[in-house]
Amino acid sequence: MKLYTLPATYTPLLDLKQTELAIKQIKETFQLNLSSTLRLRRVTAPLFVLQGTGLNDDLNGYENAVSFPIQDMNGAVAEVVHSLAKWKRVTLAEYSIAKGYGIYTDMNAIRAHEELDNLHSLYVDQWDWERVITEEERTVKFLKQIVTDIYSAILHTEFTLSECYPQLKPSLPEKIEFIHSEELRRLYPELSPKEREEAITKKHKAVFIIGIGGKLGDGEPHDNRAPDYDDYTTPNEDGFMGLNGDLMVWSDVLGKAVELSSMGIRVDKEALLHQLAISGKEERKKLYFHKRMLDGSLPLSIGGGIGQSRLCMLLLKKAHIGEIQSSIWPEEMRSECRKMNIPLI
Repeated sequence: MKLYTLPATYTPLLDLKQTELAIKQIKETFQLNLSSTLRLRRVTAPLFVLQGTGLNDDLNGYENAVSFPIQDMNGAVAEVVHSLAKWKRVTLAEYSIAKGYGIYTDMNAIRAHEELDNLHSLYVDQWDWERVITEEERTVKFLKQIVTDIYSAILHTEFTLSECYPQLKPSLPEKIEFIHSEELRRLYPELSPKEREEAITKKHKAVFIIGIGGKLGDGEPHDNRAPDYDDYTTPNEDGFMGLNGDLMVWSDVLGKAVELSSMGIRVDKEALLHQLAISGKEERKKLYFHKRMLDGSLPLSIGGGIGQSRLCMLLLKKAHIGEIQSSIWPEEMRSECRKMNIPLI
């Protein structure tokens, strides 16, 4: 079944050479702004981790990681990371990062389960970041402030890019809107969660949807989340549950919403135990990461991932993520993209 959509007419605003130069500029500009705004230091990230440690991100809970045996380690198995959500928290402890400071890294992953379309690739590249926080900062107010800071870094990058390439006119709104997933459900009760995302993002152009993973008023979550990194069940001061969310922006080229970031305040001991229990994953308490969480040796934190190729795709007004990154695509998709003047790398 065809999952991707193509614009009726499309002409790239930059040629291949300009695109490569602009990608470099976006990545350098954005990560400089992100690191200085959130007070993050760069660290080196793993491409794979040991299976059975609980360090890999299991995303929605059903995706299988690409894995391989390690010849010189008696058959121990390594897994290519899905993301570094839990690894980063361990790294904060290992580097003794102070409160109010954090780390960021270039995360590269393989997600073999992805259904390939304009926005989804087998190859994932993102800035993974994590920052140490205090107990008092475990609030939705603090979450919103961090989201606003990240969005400001995106706006600065968009403006800087337009100074070099005038044809790339800034189109993002000056402010990002916030809405809880339960408010969104009540606003559009007849729509599915994905349709709600499309509707609210089309309306505001940039929105952060709070509360991803916990059950809403209809008994269903807005979307699934693994139970052991984001806190999606703790009541917040807005009267709803959850301290995490997704940052969505509108692509005029595609005429659809694009998720740029999934992030949130991470579980504390109480939230971890609760979310493991309600998800039926209590056996994870025996794993390395979870033991460290429960013995109090890991700091409280906030963190997330920001898609590099997706940000470039949005700011360069591209129609397909394959115009930004080199990956593998079905021949039918490549052929149709060629006909529509969409050059896949």
